[in-house]
Amino acid sequence: MRLRSTTLIVATLLVVSFCAAQEYQPKFKGDPAKSDSEAAALGFMRTVVTAQKNFKAKHSAYATSLPALAGTGSITRRTVASNKRGDYTVGFSGTAENYKLTMTPETVDGTHRAFFVDATGKIRGEEDKAATVESPTI
Repeated sequence: MRLRSTTLIVATLLVVSFCAAQEYQPKFKGDPAKSDSEAAALGFMRTVVTAQKNFKAKHSAYATSLPALAGTGSITRRTVASNKRGDYTVGFSGTAENYKLTMTPETVDGTHRAFFVDATGKIRGEEDKAATVESPTI
């Protein structure tokens, strides 16, 4: 009986240790991400925002598509070849004056929020629905 109790305690500790090891580790000071999936989605968004700023400085207008950003900063054709980025689907629309980029996870939850950014560069997020320009800044 005592061996069974000890085995159960050890098994419980292993499960707790495994769960603690799975906790998200921030990538930089002030990292707003709550998971590795969010960190990747937010990183992609920041890359697009920077590329759009560079594109506008060079062409006096924003790129109207993600492929138009290829070769600008860290954006490559391969980077924008698909509208899937890990657990997220990329949405983009743009005009010469503005653009919007959305990152929508397969399932929106506490560690897979939906994100939105436009030419303001403010990334906004939602935990329970698609993010929009009215969503809170993260």
